[in-house]
Amino acid sequence: MGEGRPDGVTAAGWVDSSGMQDQAQAEAPPEILSSRTVYSGAVVSLRVDEVRVATGTVTREVVEHPGAVVMAALDERERVVLVRQFRHAVGRELLEFPAGGLEPGEDPGAAARRELREEAGLVADEWVSLGSFFSSPGFLHEELHAFLARGLVSTVQDLDVEEDIEVVWVRLEDLVRGVPAVTDAKTLATLLLLQRHLARDEDQGA
Repeated sequence: MGEGRPDGVTAAGWVDSSGMQDQAQAEAPPEILSSRTVYSGAVVSLRVDEVRVATGTVTREVVEHPGAVVMAALDERERVVLVRQFRHAVGRELLEFPAGGLEPGEDPGAAARRELREEAGLVADEWVSLGSFFSSPGFLHEELHAFLARGLVSTVQDLDVEEDIEVVWVRLEDLVRGVPAVTDAKTLATLLLLQRHLARDEDQGA
């Protein structure tokens, strides 16, 4: 280990998490003493757990969500599709990759195909799983499944009654450079997964 470098950080600056993963797997999760649902809505539920930890008993609030899918649709001109829509929670329009919630027990791949057609008016011949991630694990247990869609063919949007979505095509290179500016977390996370996938393909093709 180099002098002045924190434990777990390699010479290249990458964090070596193998030891931390082993430790996390060895530790038992905190004991849940009680659990109650205090709100159940159309999209989320709110659960309150009493949990025993090393220092005593604490209260944990957990927002339950069935999960979602997010799609990076890339065409032959190296453009990706974004959707512009008003987000009530933040009070403004955002640019995002197409996305949508999972139905209970639904296969993420099937949901991705449905949501890309409904939101962006696209169907794809090629689908690649980019992986999954948790949107905000401090209080929300939503897991998002990211996909790359290629071989795109236009079809008709099939929006819900309350949806007002504008489709925007952007060069992938511009999106990586931050033009246009995107502040949606799932889009930024999926963009990182997409870049990693494309870089791996380039390395294997070299």
